[in-house]
Formats: sequence, structure tokens, C-alpha cells
Amino acid sequence: MKELKASKLLDIRFSEVDSMGVVWHGSYPLYFEDAREEWGRKYGFGYLDMFDNDFYAPLVDLEFHYKRPIIYGMRARIDIIYRPTDAAKLIYDYEIYDTSDESLLTTGHSVQVFMDKQYKLLLYCPPFVERWKQRMEELYPQP
Repeated sequence: MKELKASKLLDIRFSEVDSMGVVWHGSYPLYFEDAREEWGRKYGFGYLDMFDNDFYAPLVDLEFHYKRPIIYGMRARIDIIYRPTDAAKLIYDYEIYDTSDESLLTTGHSVQVFMDKQYKLLLYCPPFVERWKQRMEELYPQP
């Protein structure tokens, strides 16, 4: 399938920065989660879809790399890109840009796995995920 990407604008709030006015490291996972929810809305694969199908998708890997500071009052854009895999995982890459000049501020990556409602790790993709992947391949074929 073609690249499944979504974007979300971020207005950097005072509550997200440290005493230097720079985004506190603990805010980045929240930005990534906001992007993940936006992506889920766009492509019909949100957390409630997982819950409704009796599965969880906990985060097992999260990384971010600073390129430039993100400061209070800045308007930024976070792009999220889904990375297809045959494994029972959800893999996403993230890029945060300054909207004033489109300079890259931060990159990141996350991995989520699937668990059933008894908290058992799945080694295969749940059937609803396979159906979603098939639908995305039909809607967004590789050019």
C-alpha cells in the first residue's frame, strides 16, 4: 500500500515547556499520541476500534531525537507515518516541523504490540487488523 500519513498542528503551550521555555521531554510522548489519534481518525483505526474488538495495543518502544528546540508559543506540525509490517505490531515514525520555516525539529519512532483482554501478548495480527490492512491496500494501492 502507499504511505499512510497524517499531520496535526501543535500550538506549544506554557504547560508543555520547562523553565527555559523549551518543550519538556515528557511532552513528546503526548505529541506522538495526539498524532497517533489523528492518524487513527483519518484511516479508521483508532483505539476504540481495538477496544471494541477486545484487544489492546500497548507501547513497547518509544524514541525521539532532538534536532532543534521547540519553544513556547511556537506553532509546530507533527507528521506521523505508518510503517507496514507482517509482524503483530504497529510501527510509526514521527517528524515535528516548525511551521514558520518548515525546519525539522524532532524525529521519533514508536512500536506497539497486540494483547488480548487477558493481557496475553499476541504473536499474530488479530483478524480485525488483517481486515483493516486488506482494506487499506485496496483503498491506497502502491503506485
